[in-house]
Amino acid sequence: MDFGLSEDQELLDQTVRRFLEERLPIARVREVVESGDGIDRGAWQALAELGVAGALVPETFGGAGLALLDAAVVATALGHGAAPLPFVGSAVLATLLLRDVADGELQTRWLPALAGGGARMGVAAAERVEARQDAGVVEDADGLSGTALFVLDGQGADAYWVLCGDDAHFVRAGAPGLGVKPLPTIDRTRWLVELDLRDVVPDASFRGVGAAIDRVLDAGRVVLAADILGSCDRALSLSVDYALARKQFGRPIATFQAVKHMCAEMAAAIEPARSLVWYAAHAWDALPAEAALTATLCKAHLSEVGHDVMRTATQVHGGIGFTDACDLQFWFKREGLSRQLLGGPGRLRAHAAALQGLG
Repeated sequence: MDFGLSEDQELLDQTVRRFLEERLPIARVREVVESGDGIDRGAWQALAELGVAGALVPETFGGAGLALLDAAVVATALGHGAAPLPFVGSAVLATLLLRDVADGELQTRWLPALAGGGARMGVAAAERVEARQDAGVVEDADGLSGTALFVLDGQGADAYWVLCGDDAHFVRAGAPGLGVKPLPTIDRTRWLVELDLRDVVPDASFRGVGAAIDRVLDAGRVVLAADILGSCDRALSLSVDYALARKQFGRPIATFQAVKHMCAEMAAAIEPARSLVWYAAHAWDALPAEAALTATLCKAHLSEVGHDVMRTATQVHGGIGFTDACDLQFWFKREGLSRQLLGGPGRLRAHAAALQGLG
Protein backbone atom coordinates (compact mmCIF):
# COMPACT_ATOMS: atom_id res chain seq x y z
CA MET A 1 0.00 0.00 0.00
CA ASP A 2 1.29 3.46 -0.92
CA PHE A 3 1.17 5.89 2.02
CA GLY A 4 2.78 8.79 0.18
CA LEU A 5 1.61 11.34 -2.33
CA SER A 6 1.03 10.31 -5.91
CA GLU A 7 3.25 11.56 -8.71
CA ASP A 8 0.51 13.98 -9.76
CA GLN A 9 0.22 15.34 -6.23
CA GLU A 10 3.97 15.76 -5.95
CA LEU A 11 3.94 17.62 -9.27
CA LEU A 12 1.09 19.81 -7.99
CA ASP A 13 3.09 20.63 -4.88
CA GLN A 14 6.20 21.49 -6.88
CA THR A 15 4.22 23.62 -9.34
CA VAL A 16 2.53 25.72 -6.66
CA ARG A 17 5.75 26.18 -4.68
CA ARG A 18 7.69 27.21 -7.78
CA PHE A 19 4.94 29.66 -8.70
CA LEU A 20 5.02 31.20 -5.22
CA GLU A 21 8.79 31.50 -5.26
CA GLU A 22 8.62 33.41 -8.54
CA ARG A 23 5.44 35.48 -8.08
CA LEU A 24 5.10 35.82 -4.31
CA PRO A 25 8.53 35.85 -2.65
CA ILE A 26 8.49 37.25 0.87
CA ALA A 27 9.40 40.72 -0.40
CA ARG A 28 6.23 40.73 -2.52
CA VAL A 29 4.19 39.40 0.41
CA ARG A 30 5.39 42.39 2.44
CA GLU A 31 4.23 44.74 -0.30
CA VAL A 32 0.79 43.15 -0.44
CA VAL A 33 0.16 43.20 3.31
CA GLU A 34 1.45 46.74 3.67
CA SER A 35 -0.94 47.88 0.94
CA GLY A 36 -3.82 47.01 3.26
CA ASP A 37 -5.55 44.88 0.64
CA GLY A 38 -4.36 41.49 1.81
CA ILE A 39 -4.80 39.78 -1.57
CA ASP A 40 -2.55 39.61 -4.61
CA ARG A 41 -5.26 39.54 -7.28
CA GLY A 42 -2.85 39.01 -10.16
CA ALA A 43 -1.25 36.01 -8.50
CA TRP A 44 -4.67 34.55 -7.68
CA GLN A 45 -5.79 34.90 -11.28
CA ALA A 46 -2.60 33.21 -12.47
CA LEU A 47 -3.11 30.36 -10.00
CA ALA A 48 -6.68 30.02 -11.23
CA GLU A 49 -5.30 29.47 -14.71
CA LEU A 50 -3.19 26.67 -13.25
CA GLY A 51 -6.34 25.09 -11.80
CA VAL A 52 -5.72 25.91 -8.14
CA ALA A 53 -8.78 28.12 -7.57
CA GLY A 54 -11.01 25.41 -9.05
CA ALA A 55 -9.29 22.43 -7.45
CA LEU A 56 -12.52 21.24 -5.80
CA VAL A 57 -14.89 22.49 -8.49
CA PRO A 58 -16.33 19.59 -10.54
CA GLU A 59 -15.05 19.29 -14.08
CA THR A 60 -18.57 19.84 -15.41
CA PHE A 61 -18.34 23.40 -14.06
CA GLY A 62 -14.87 24.13 -15.39
CA GLY A 63 -12.88 22.96 -12.39
CA ALA A 64 -10.22 20.33 -11.83
CA GLY A 65 -12.48 17.99 -9.84
CA LEU A 66 -9.70 17.02 -7.43
CA ALA A 67 -9.90 15.41 -3.99
CA LEU A 68 -9.43 17.11 -0.62
CA LEU A 69 -5.93 15.64 -0.36
CA ASP A 70 -5.00 17.63 -3.46
CA ALA A 71 -6.42 20.76 -1.82
CA ALA A 72 -4.37 19.96 1.29
CA VAL A 73 -1.24 19.72 -0.86
CA VAL A 74 -1.99 23.19 -2.25
CA ALA A 75 -2.72 24.57 1.23
CA THR A 76 0.59 23.26 2.56
CA ALA A 77 2.42 25.05 -0.25
CA LEU A 78 0.45 28.26 0.36
CA GLY A 79 1.23 28.08 4.07
CA HIS A 80 4.90 27.55 3.27
CA GLY A 81 4.82 30.75 1.21
CA ALA A 82 2.60 32.76 3.62
CA ALA A 83 0.62 33.48 0.47
CA PRO A 84 -1.95 36.32 0.72
CA LEU A 85 -4.54 34.43 -1.34
CA PRO A 86 -8.22 33.49 -0.74
CA PHE A 87 -7.89 29.71 -0.71
CA VAL A 88 -9.45 28.34 2.50
CA GLY A 89 -12.62 30.42 2.47
CA SER A 90 -13.30 30.89 -1.23
CA ALA A 91 -11.69 27.91 -2.97
CA VAL A 92 -12.52 25.34 -0.27
CA LEU A 93 -15.40 26.25 2.05
CA ALA A 94 -17.48 28.33 -0.36
CA THR A 95 -16.83 25.96 -3.24
CA LEU A 96 -17.89 22.93 -1.21
CA LEU A 97 -21.01 24.71 0.02
CA LEU A 98 -21.94 25.48 -3.57
CA ARG A 99 -21.08 21.97 -4.68
CA ASP A 100 -22.71 19.99 -1.86
CA VAL A 101 -25.43 22.26 -0.45
CA ALA A 102 -26.62 24.69 -3.14
CA ASP A 103 -28.99 24.04 -6.00
CA GLY A 104 -28.27 23.88 -9.72
CA GLU A 105 -28.93 27.55 -10.46
CA LEU A 106 -26.36 28.85 -8.01
CA GLN A 107 -23.89 26.18 -9.06
CA THR A 108 -24.20 27.03 -12.73
CA ARG A 109 -23.74 30.73 -12.08
CA TRP A 110 -20.96 30.71 -9.49
CA LEU A 111 -18.83 27.55 -9.68
CA PRO A 112 -17.32 28.40 -13.10
CA ALA A 113 -16.61 31.93 -11.86
CA LEU A 114 -14.82 30.60 -8.77
CA ALA A 115 -12.83 28.12 -10.82
CA GLY A 116 -11.73 30.81 -13.25
CA GLY A 117 -10.70 33.24 -10.52
CA GLY A 118 -13.29 35.78 -11.62
CA ALA A 119 -15.23 35.60 -8.36
CA ARG A 120 -14.42 35.21 -4.68
CA MET A 121 -16.65 34.34 -1.74
CA GLY A 122 -16.47 34.85 2.00
CA VAL A 123 -17.75 32.36 4.54
CA ALA A 124 -19.22 33.36 7.91
CA ALA A 125 -18.92 30.28 10.08
CA ALA A 126 -17.41 31.51 13.35
CA GLU A 127 -20.63 31.95 15.31
CA ARG A 128 -21.87 28.53 14.29
CA VAL A 129 -18.57 26.88 15.25
CA GLU A 130 -18.26 28.69 18.56
CA ALA A 131 -21.99 28.51 19.41
CA ARG A 132 -21.83 32.11 20.63
CA GLN A 133 -24.68 33.39 22.77
CA ASP A 134 -23.66 37.05 22.80
CA ALA A 135 -23.35 37.51 19.05
CA GLY A 136 -24.27 35.88 15.81
CA VAL A 137 -26.93 36.07 13.14
CA VAL A 138 -30.61 35.29 13.62
CA GLU A 139 -33.40 34.98 11.09
CA ASP A 140 -36.90 36.34 11.38
CA ALA A 141 -39.68 37.27 9.00
CA ASP A 142 -37.73 40.29 7.75
CA GLY A 143 -34.49 38.45 6.98
CA LEU A 144 -31.10 38.00 8.62
CA SER A 145 -29.98 40.31 11.40
CA GLY A 146 -26.92 40.36 13.61
CA THR A 147 -23.14 40.31 13.42
CA ALA A 148 -20.93 37.68 11.82
CA LEU A 149 -17.30 37.86 12.91
CA PHE A 150 -14.11 36.41 11.41
CA VAL A 151 -15.54 35.94 7.93
CA LEU A 152 -12.95 34.02 5.93
CA ASP A 153 -11.83 35.61 2.64
CA GLY A 154 -14.49 38.27 2.97
CA GLN A 155 -12.32 41.18 1.82
CA GLY A 156 -13.65 42.26 -1.56
CA ALA A 157 -15.80 39.14 -1.90
CA ASP A 158 -18.58 38.99 -4.47
CA ALA A 159 -20.89 37.01 -2.18
CA TYR A 160 -21.04 35.46 1.29
CA TRP A 161 -22.20 32.25 2.88
CA VAL A 162 -23.77 32.88 6.29
CA LEU A 163 -24.16 29.73 8.37
CA CYS A 164 -26.88 29.77 11.04
CA GLY A 165 -27.49 26.54 12.90
CA ASP A 166 -28.55 23.94 10.35
CA ASP A 167 -29.28 26.53 7.67
CA ALA A 168 -26.97 28.03 5.06
CA HIS A 169 -27.77 31.42 3.53
CA PHE A 170 -26.26 32.82 0.35
CA VAL A 171 -25.99 36.62 0.33
CA ARG A 172 -24.60 38.64 -2.55
CA ALA A 173 -22.28 41.57 -1.87
CA GLY A 174 -24.13 44.86 -1.84
CA ALA A 175 -27.40 43.35 -0.65
CA PRO A 176 -29.63 45.93 1.12
CA GLY A 177 -28.85 46.00 4.84
CA LEU A 178 -25.47 44.28 4.50
CA GLY A 179 -22.46 46.07 5.95
CA VAL A 180 -18.90 44.81 5.52
CA LYS A 181 -15.87 46.11 7.36
CA PRO A 182 -12.31 44.80 7.78
CA LEU A 183 -11.56 42.83 10.93
CA PRO A 184 -7.79 43.04 11.45
CA THR A 185 -6.00 40.18 13.20
CA ILE A 186 -2.36 39.47 13.96
CA ASP A 187 -2.08 37.75 10.56
CA ARG A 188 -1.88 40.34 7.80
CA THR A 189 -1.56 37.73 5.03
CA ARG A 190 -5.24 36.84 5.34
CA TRP A 191 -7.76 39.62 5.84
CA LEU A 192 -10.99 38.74 7.60
CA VAL A 193 -14.10 40.87 7.70
CA GLU A 194 -17.09 41.46 9.95
CA LEU A 195 -20.58 41.35 8.49
CA ASP A 196 -23.30 43.59 9.89
CA LEU A 197 -26.69 42.32 8.75
CA ARG A 198 -29.86 44.31 9.22
CA ASP A 199 -32.92 42.59 7.78
CA VAL A 200 -30.86 41.20 4.92
CA VAL A 201 -32.88 39.03 2.56
CA PRO A 202 -30.65 36.18 1.26
CA ASP A 203 -30.52 35.39 -2.42
CA ALA A 204 -31.02 31.76 -1.43
CA SER A 205 -31.44 29.77 1.77
CA PHE A 206 -30.90 26.06 2.31
CA ARG A 207 -32.52 24.65 5.41
CA GLY A 208 -31.91 21.52 7.41
CA VAL A 209 -28.47 20.97 5.87
CA GLY A 210 -26.54 20.75 9.14
CA ALA A 211 -24.88 17.45 8.27
CA ALA A 212 -23.59 18.86 4.97
CA ILE A 213 -22.37 22.02 6.72
CA ASP A 214 -20.52 19.95 9.30
CA ARG A 215 -18.80 18.02 6.55
CA VAL A 216 -17.73 21.23 4.80
CA LEU A 217 -16.35 22.62 8.07
CA ASP A 218 -14.38 19.39 8.56
CA ALA A 219 -12.82 19.93 5.14
CA GLY A 220 -11.92 23.47 6.17
CA ARG A 221 -10.24 22.20 9.33
CA VAL A 222 -8.11 19.75 7.37
CA VAL A 223 -7.04 22.47 4.93
CA LEU A 224 -6.21 24.84 7.79
CA ALA A 225 -4.14 22.07 9.38
CA ALA A 226 -2.31 21.70 6.07
CA ASP A 227 -1.65 25.46 6.02
CA ILE A 228 -0.17 25.18 9.53
CA LEU A 229 1.98 22.30 8.32
CA GLY A 230 3.39 24.45 5.53
CA SER A 231 4.04 27.27 7.98
CA CYS A 232 5.93 24.86 10.25
CA ASP A 233 8.05 23.63 7.34
CA ARG A 234 9.03 27.21 6.52
CA ALA A 235 9.73 28.09 10.17
CA LEU A 236 12.12 25.15 10.44
CA SER A 237 13.85 26.09 7.19
CA LEU A 238 14.25 29.70 8.30
CA SER A 239 15.60 28.57 11.66
CA VAL A 240 18.24 26.33 10.09
CA ASP A 241 19.31 29.10 7.71
CA TYR A 242 19.51 31.61 10.55
CA ALA A 243 21.49 29.22 12.75
CA LEU A 244 24.01 28.63 9.97
CA ALA A 245 24.46 32.36 9.34
CA ARG A 246 24.37 33.74 12.90
CA LYS A 247 27.68 33.61 14.73
CA GLN A 248 28.46 33.71 18.41
CA PHE A 249 31.90 33.29 19.96
CA GLY A 250 33.38 33.09 16.50
CA ARG A 251 31.31 30.20 15.15
CA PRO A 252 27.78 29.62 13.77
CA ILE A 253 25.18 28.96 16.43
CA ALA A 254 24.18 25.90 14.36
CA THR A 255 27.24 24.20 15.91
CA PHE A 256 25.84 24.62 19.43
CA GLN A 257 24.27 21.46 20.81
CA ALA A 258 21.24 23.27 22.25
CA VAL A 259 20.40 24.83 18.87
CA LYS A 260 20.82 21.49 17.12
CA HIS A 261 18.38 19.95 19.60
CA MET A 262 15.79 22.67 19.03
CA CYS A 263 15.88 22.20 15.26
CA ALA A 264 15.74 18.42 15.65
CA GLU A 265 12.74 18.72 17.96
CA MET A 266 10.91 20.82 15.39
CA ALA A 267 11.60 18.28 12.63
CA ALA A 268 10.53 15.40 14.87
CA ALA A 269 7.20 17.11 15.60
CA ILE A 270 6.49 18.08 12.00
CA GLU A 271 6.99 14.76 10.21
CA PRO A 272 4.30 12.67 11.95
CA ALA A 273 1.96 15.66 11.69
CA ARG A 274 2.43 15.58 7.92
CA SER A 275 1.16 12.01 7.78
CA LEU A 276 -1.83 12.94 9.92
CA VAL A 277 -2.81 15.76 7.55
CA TRP A 278 -2.56 13.46 4.54
CA TYR A 279 -4.63 10.78 6.25
CA ALA A 280 -7.32 13.21 7.41
CA ALA A 281 -7.63 14.61 3.88
CA HIS A 282 -7.80 11.10 2.42
CA ALA A 283 -10.41 10.05 4.99
CA TRP A 284 -12.66 12.98 4.13
CA ASP A 285 -13.18 11.56 0.65
CA ALA A 286 -12.61 7.84 1.10
CA LEU A 287 -13.52 6.97 4.72
CA PRO A 288 -16.66 8.92 5.67
CA ALA A 289 -17.12 7.03 8.94
CA GLU A 290 -13.75 8.34 10.16
CA ALA A 291 -13.76 11.73 8.46
CA ALA A 292 -15.28 13.97 11.15
CA LEU A 293 -13.24 12.63 14.05
CA THR A 294 -10.01 12.54 12.07
CA ALA A 295 -10.46 16.09 10.77
CA THR A 296 -11.22 17.40 14.25
CA LEU A 297 -8.23 15.73 15.89
CA CYS A 298 -5.97 16.66 12.97
CA LYS A 299 -6.74 20.37 13.32
CA ALA A 300 -6.38 20.23 17.12
CA HIS A 301 -3.03 18.43 16.94
CA LEU A 302 -1.57 20.61 14.18
CA SER A 303 -2.57 23.69 16.16
CA GLU A 304 -0.51 22.47 19.10
CA VAL A 305 2.41 21.39 16.92
CA GLY A 306 2.35 24.74 15.16
CA HIS A 307 2.39 26.62 18.45
CA ASP A 308 5.40 24.64 19.69
CA VAL A 309 7.31 24.91 16.41
CA MET A 310 6.80 28.67 16.18
CA ARG A 311 7.88 29.17 19.77
CA THR A 312 11.02 27.11 19.22
CA ALA A 313 11.79 28.83 15.92
CA THR A 314 11.52 32.19 17.66
CA GLN A 315 13.97 31.00 20.31
CA VAL A 316 16.44 29.92 17.63
CA HIS A 317 16.14 33.43 16.22
CA GLY A 318 17.09 34.86 19.59
CA GLY A 319 13.59 36.09 20.40
CA ILE A 320 13.27 38.49 17.44
CA GLY A 321 11.36 36.09 15.21
CA PHE A 322 7.96 37.67 15.87
CA THR A 323 9.06 41.23 15.17
CA ASP A 324 8.29 42.97 11.88
CA ALA A 325 11.98 43.15 11.01
CA CYS A 326 12.19 39.34 10.79
CA ASP A 327 10.56 37.26 8.05
CA LEU A 328 9.62 34.54 10.54
CA GLN A 329 6.91 36.80 11.96
CA PHE A 330 4.69 36.16 8.93
CA TRP A 331 4.51 32.45 9.71
CA PHE A 332 4.43 32.99 13.49
CA LYS A 333 1.32 35.16 13.11
CA ARG A 334 -0.27 33.10 10.34
CA GLU A 335 -0.13 30.00 12.52
CA GLY A 336 -1.58 31.99 15.42
CA LEU A 337 -4.69 32.82 13.39
CA SER A 338 -5.03 29.36 11.84
CA ARG A 339 -4.91 27.87 15.35
CA GLN A 340 -8.19 29.60 16.24
CA LEU A 341 -10.11 29.51 12.96
CA LEU A 342 -12.95 26.94 12.87
CA GLY A 343 -12.25 26.09 16.50
CA GLY A 344 -9.20 26.15 18.74
CA PRO A 345 -7.61 22.93 20.00
CA GLY A 346 -9.53 22.82 23.28
CA ARG A 347 -12.92 23.23 21.63
CA LEU A 348 -12.03 20.73 18.92
CA ARG A 349 -11.01 18.09 21.44
CA ALA A 350 -14.31 18.59 23.25
CA HIS A 351 -16.05 18.19 19.89
CA ALA A 352 -14.08 14.99 19.23
CA ALA A 353 -15.20 13.64 22.60
CA ALA A 354 -18.81 14.45 21.75
CA LEU A 355 -18.46 12.66 18.40
CA GLN A 356 -17.47 9.56 20.34
CA GLY A 357 -20.31 9.93 22.82
CA LEU A 358 -18.00 11.03 25.63
CA GLY A 359 -19.06 14.66 25.95
